[in-house]
Amino acid sequence: MAVQILIPTPLRVYTRGEKVVTVEARTVGEALRALTERFPELQRHLFNEEGRLRSFVNLYLGDEDVRYLQGEETPISDGQTLSIVPSIAGGGPWSSGRWITRR
Repeated sequence: MAVQILIPTPLRVYTRGEKVVTVEARTVGEALRALTERFPELQRHLFNEEGRLRSFVNLYLGDEDVRYLQGEETPISDGQTLSIVPSIAGGGPWSSGRWITRR
């Protein structure tokens, strides 16, 4: 089954700039393995040393977070899109377009 994987901007350096990578897979896990086989440098950015998906990497099959489906065992149908969405943290208080400073 052909699956499109949307690559977020920070990870495109590891996919030679590709925004969308098409792989053959039947599950989310197979799709990720196919992706990291093609682009091995992505492995350390997506998976930890134990081979588990890093906690700050979010995966969406269509509009559904795969954590609330079957995780990496979630089946994928032909033509579906898998999005990799890294968590973004940080920043500070923001109000009306201005930083709020505390004294």
